[in-house]
Amino acid sequence: MACLGAAALCPVWPAQSLAQGRTAVALQAKADRVALRSGGPETPVWLLGGGELRFKRGETLDVTLSNELPLPVAFNCRGLDGAPAAEPLTSRAPLATGAKDTFQLALRQAGTLFCEASPLGDGALPVRPCAVVVTGTAPVAIDRDEVLLIEEWRLRPDGSAVPPGIVPEDTTLFHTVNGRTSFEISAQANARLRLRFVNGSPRSVLAVKLENADIRVMAIDSQPAEPFPARNGALVLAPGSRTDVFVDAVGPAGTSFPILLHDGKQARSVGKVTVTAEPPLRPAPFPPAPPLPANDLPAQFDLKNAARFELALGGPGDWTRAADFKPSSAPAFQAKIGRAVVLALTNRASVTTVFHLHGHHFRLLDRLDDGWKPFWLDTLAIEPGQTQRTAFLAEYPGRYLIEQVATDWAAPRLVRWYGVQ
Repeated sequence: MACLGAAALCPVWPAQSLAQGRTAVALQAKADRVALRSGGPETPVWLLGGGELRFKRGETLDVTLSNELPLPVAFNCRGLDGAPAAEPLTSRAPLATGAKDTFQLALRQAGTLFCEASPLGDGALPVRPCAVVVTGTAPVAIDRDEVLLIEEWRLRPDGSAVPPGIVPEDTTLFHTVNGRTSFEISAQANARLRLRFVNGSPRSVLAVKLENADIRVMAIDSQPAEPFPARNGALVLAPGSRTDVFVDAVGPAGTSFPILLHDGKQARSVGKVTVTAEPPLRPAPFPPAPPLPANDLPAQFDLKNAARFELALGGPGDWTRAADFKPSSAPAFQAKIGRAVVLALTNRASVTTVFHLHGHHFRLLDRLDDGWKPFWLDTLAIEPGQTQRTAFLAEYPGRYLIEQVATDWAAPRLVRWYGVQ
């Protein structure tokens, strides 16, 4: 597990300050190993970066990406709005073995981002993603701020890991949090924790629960939400999605809040939060938190005059594997800048399918298009046979990917693109 607490506030990727508001960051896609079985050998995997980075809203990153892997890779950072020059496949070609690429990322919004390097070709190993935290400019009343990056592994008897897109026959399922099989954190009584849960599984919808704790959801997919209590203390996370919560460490010394992870078949403990024997941090817990500072997303949509498109999920159709994507292919849809876009997403597969929109965040509409949920998303899991309608404002000109993947370890990730002009 990456060092926590104060150490978690320090970058672990090579970063160098440039001019005011500019930071140089070097990312490497390279070989690594992870310990999954007690007493057993470490498992060879691949890795992007090597940990967690924190920046401030308003910074511009000068990113240098190098590929030390034997396959080309596509770099993707979920949660970034309006960064067409860094968009994988449409603007930036896959990075060949031994090559380097440079580009800029403008961090115009605060939030929890999820970055990954996707190998393109046969013979890949699973690639560990990484989390990037962009802090806001206004202070937030918390005592600790922790990322919990959940990863999923399918291990063969020889200890090797099966990458997504391959049938995981004769494998054992493992989960890690921040690279370890158990995550434990301690806090003084009445401390307020901000826990940033990230589902790093490439295929599985996961549910996370803190037993006996009141969990207040504050942000989803990098964007502040109207705060609400987690239903039954549980969070449901689609692959690649993120949820930030506030949790107060309430109770006498030794009180613990087990962290349970449910993969759809069974729940297992992956750690706990424990109240220490130190004096309480304050006489009583903080009152319920107000909403996090907004990221200046639109308050309203003109749904009456929105451009409307239907997208069928759950099959190839006009979708293609990332390795076969051609920028010259026809767009899934095109929208005029400044216009609202409504997407009707129908899952025709027999399993839940996950949709991801690059470049913009969207609202999940109510069934009658007469309103929307009080949060923003960039990733949505859609059950078999269901249609969900989403809306976003086409604010940023450029060409962006859309993705779909079935919640089946052997399923391929499929892509298309859309344009805003």
